[in-house]
Amino acid sequence: MSNAKELKEALFLEKKHGGLLLSEEELKKAFDFCEEYKNFLNQSKTEREAVDYAVARAEKYGFTPFDPSKAYKAGDKVYLNNRGKALILCVVGKKPLTEGVHIMAAHTDSPRLDLKQVPLYEDNEVAYFKTHYYGGIKKYQWGATPLSLHGVVVKADGTSVKVSVGEDEGDPAFCVTDLLPHLAADQMKRPAGEILRGEELNLVIGSMPFRDDEASERVKLAILKLLNEKYGITEADFLSAELEVVPAFKACDIGFDRSIVGGYGQDDRVCAYTEMEAVFGAENPENTVMCIFADKEEIGSCGNTGMKCAFLRHFIEDLAAPHGIAGRTVLAKSKCLSADVSAAFDPTFPDVSERKNNAFLNYGVSICKYTGSRGKGGSSDASAEFMGWVRRMLDNGGVLWQTSELGKVDQGGGGTVAAYIAELDVDTIDVGVPVLSMHAPFELTSKIDVYSTYRAFAEFSK
Repeated sequence: MSNAKELKEALFLEKKHGGLLLSEEELKKAFDFCEEYKNFLNQSKTEREAVDYAVARAEKYGFTPFDPSKAYKAGDKVYLNNRGKALILCVVGKKPLTEGVHIMAAHTDSPRLDLKQVPLYEDNEVAYFKTHYYGGIKKYQWGATPLSLHGVVVKADGTSVKVSVGEDEGDPAFCVTDLLPHLAADQMKRPAGEILRGEELNLVIGSMPFRDDEASERVKLAILKLLNEKYGITEADFLSAELEVVPAFKACDIGFDRSIVGGYGQDDRVCAYTEMEAVFGAENPENTVMCIFADKEEIGSCGNTGMKCAFLRHFIEDLAAPHGIAGRTVLAKSKCLSADVSAAFDPTFPDVSERKNNAFLNYGVSICKYTGSRGKGGSSDASAEFMGWVRRMLDNGGVLWQTSELGKVDQGGGGTVAAYIAELDVDTIDVGVPVLSMHAPFELTSKIDVYSTYRAFAEFSK
């Protein structure tokens, strides 16, 4: 190498746009792949619905409920449904469990509004539901936009009823009101985080009174009558309900070139979908592979359906026990791609990002060696050896990839489920799709990046 151009090509790290690197055939595959992905987003607006979707698909691929007393063999496909809100899909590999398993772990909960336990009230002849926001949101984004209601109500007799209102053609939707600009002078003096306050995120659900002049709270009564006729519930049944308020609009293509997917809950259902598809395509993999749908990541991965709980560890122990293998032996040899999204560089707001270490739309799946904030706090920080292993896997598989951090060092930061899996003595690194408008009711992802993330998980699942 005798000139600067040759040296630069050999020595510099160069990132290139996937639209220039991928063949026309690969680009078509990326766009086609996202058609069912959009359908998944529309059908899976809550963690319960994502699990229902995945289990229905898994059973069509031959997956059966996990039996801890059975010694599974290569090629067997099983699933563990954890309380309807978390899930493990597993394909047993050809290598013994003593050589470890390949774990992909995404979460399927997303920022939203939850109904309070006593939510229904009437004020000046308008009926409302009171809400409590879930996860990190900009509260003002949830006003004056059509919203739908999803979840489950467990009645006094122990039976449960599923609720989904606002999604189908002809369904009513719901809304949080906001002030008109003409009367909002004082409101606009509030800090941005209080433009709409938590106690102002009240959902309009009706305004027609029960036609009986002798009753009080007639609008509330009319609403409860409708709910009782449709679902058989009373106001007391809200005490044992999980009802989530999410955007009512559908996922769609963005841009004249249709290169971007827009929709609610892509953090982190985009990684859940891509890892699930990779596991569905895994036939007789070398190592046992598993895909996790976790709950509660947006509020700290707590509870018995979040990644802090023992359901993954117990599953691996139960999988290994019939073969006379200790769970810790399996975990110590295992590898994990913690499948969570990264923040894509936004040219409208460049000051929060450090360009050399930020993810960009259309540059492929994002690899984040460490997350955390303020000195990597809360991060698993993958080893150089495991980062090198992931590099080789992606390069050998011809996968388009890039690296990322979540903003400038003193500007941002955040966490994923990676730390909780790494604490099980598993080599773990964050892998996912760059997202614009993360945590907003409507998020954007590149179809090239979505497909590249699937390709990364497919290589990991071979």
